[in-house]
Amino acid sequence: MKATLFADGGSRGNPGPAAGGAVLYAEDGSLLEEIGVNVGVATNNVAEWRGLLAGLAAALNAGIDDLTIRLDSELVVRQLTGVYRVKHPDLIPLHRTAKNLLSKFRHTEIGHVPRAQNKAADAVVNRVLDEAAKPQG
Repeated sequence: MKATLFADGGSRGNPGPAAGGAVLYAEDGSLLEEIGVNVGVATNNVAEWRGLLAGLAAALNAGIDDLTIRLDSELVVRQLTGVYRVKHPDLIPLHRTAKNLLSKFRHTEIGHVPRAQNKAADAVVNRVLDEAAKPQG
């Protein structure tokens, strides 16, 4: 089954409260799933990776074997495709986990999109951050 994954991450403060988000679409464009993950206090780059990981796991759980991945983080795209090396110690295990998850798909294609084309994943990130900021009780 083919699908497209849009993933994003954000941190309010960098580092600060952080979240990752992903939106998974079926081949016909219908929404399969929205995934949000509260990352706690982290950098924007960590949040970007965590959004991607959440989306990859959801795609695998949905039985997707042919996945198009779209990210607005040029850094993550370049690290994922091997253009850039991953040097930061916090990102190395996230990169390793992503590569492991990617190996489970029959086919993947990774590409960069402008932020304007990644609004759905960004909205998930902001929803998670807003929810986490609400007073509890």
